[in-house]
Amino acid sequence: MITKTLVLTLTLGLAAAAICLAGDTKAEQTLRDADAAWSKAAGSKDLDKTVSYYSDDATVLPPNASAATTKEAIKKIWQDMLASPGLVISWTATKVEVAKSGDLGFVSGTYELTMNDASGKPVTDKGKYVEVWEKKADGKWKCGTDTWNSDLPASAPASAENK
Repeated sequence: MITKTLVLTLTLGLAAAAICLAGDTKAEQTLRDADAAWSKAAGSKDLDKTVSYYSDDATVLPPNASAATTKEAIKKIWQDMLASPGLVISWTATKVEVAKSGDLGFVSGTYELTMNDASGKPVTDKGKYVEVWEKKADGKWKCGTDTWNSDLPASAPASAENK
């Protein structure tokens, strides 16, 4: 009898652990899918869909610019970027993790974008990004913090002689 009880307890414990792990995997896949859909929206230059992935209180930390902490400021960042001549943009998640609480997660990965420089020549940038996602009361995930930066070396500032 003790052996049966022990086996049953062990089996139920393993089943419970498997269910918990499956839940984490599901949330991680949900974030991976949301991030891929977000990249697709930006790639198709759909401004409203692109900014819809942010929470109402999101902070966006673009490279070489001030933080954007309002919906209007975030929309302006994306509006300017999506309007860039020759823009082609995409990103891919390489790591997705969800907190044990199940209401916070992060996505990191790599991006590639091409846009025309002042002379009309296409210039490609590659870099990395981090997004912090929050699971809202309605069960939907929204990005609360977003930042990215280039892997390319920083260009030297123009010297006083060259101005």
